Amino acid sequence: MNRASLLLAAAALGAAAAATPAAADDYPQHEITAICPFAPGTGADIFIRFFADRLSRLSGQPVVVSNKPGAQGSLASLAVAKAKPDGYTLAITPASSTIATASHLFKQPPFDPIKDFAPITTLATVPFVLVVAPDSPAKSVADLTALLKKKGASANYGGSSNTGIVAAELYKKAAGLQVTRVNYKSVVDILREMQAGQLDFTITDASWVKGQAAEGRLRPLAVTSVKRAGALPDVPTFQEAGVAGIDLTAWWAAFAPAGTPKPVIDKLSGWFNQILAMPETREFLAKIATDPLPGDPESLRKLLATDVDRWGEYVRLAGIPAQ
Repeated sequence: MNRASLLLAAAALGAAAAATPAAADDYPQHEITAICPFAPGTGADIFIRFFADRLSRLSGQPVVVSNKPGAQGSLASLAVAKAKPDGYTLAITPASSTIATASHLFKQPPFDPIKDFAPITTLATVPFVLVVAPDSPAKSVADLTALLKKKGASANYGGSSNTGIVAAELYKKAAGLQVTRVNYKSVVDILREMQAGQLDFTITDASWVKGQAAEGRLRPLAVTSVKRAGALPDVPTFQEAGVAGIDLTAWWAAFAPAGTPKPVIDKLSGWFNQILAMPETREFLAKIATDPLPGDPESLRKLLATDVDRWGEYVRLAGIPAQ
């Protein structure tokens, strides 16, 4: 190769090397879509729309929330896993239940929780809460247990999220209950059925329960965390209520499709952590019974791997058959 050819080749390589940082610096150039795994109006939807709004402010582009409820969040997760890995489709999700559990809850998992996603950062943690209708005769976990045992095989509960379902199955096992699970796409549907007397209880996230309980639409009986929730200080833990072995705290995180360029992931991670540091975010999270959990791609990658293993144990312990 002569000198002129070498110079041309070097120039081409230099241009290619410069292209990647430039592309990352230009991101985003148009609107971003955040996929919500639950229906509009749910606690998850409110959470995602808050973060989407702040991400829009920092990125300078609209962040549109698209609701894809169903299959315990797996429909939304699958949509992200199959999206183009360019940073324009994101999962802002309670990933401990919508992503980490998938390989254990489905005979043919729709995606690989480790291989199909690019971790961005952790966001928050939230306990789940055992609730009944406001006119239920059960004023405590002991009352509910006695009621369910009296009803026997006719007792039932509503399930709309993996964490709530696993917690309910653990409660069944620990209390020696025969209770049938009825699956729903949204906790809003479950609340309507409970109020109509069609369901005995459900277990759902504290961020949604707090507002509903304040309005008298449901009665919280116990939280699934080892400590009481700061936003629901009068609600005992399952341990305090006499049911041992239940320690479940959901966690939120942001993911992109696998293969999304690292500079884009790092930029998104920085923005999400800026959002977590905002006083308005801390105030918002406190109001919905949720604690901030800042992180980075690596800390989220480790947490996901740990929870994939942990949830395998929980699902087996709860005796939940793969669907």
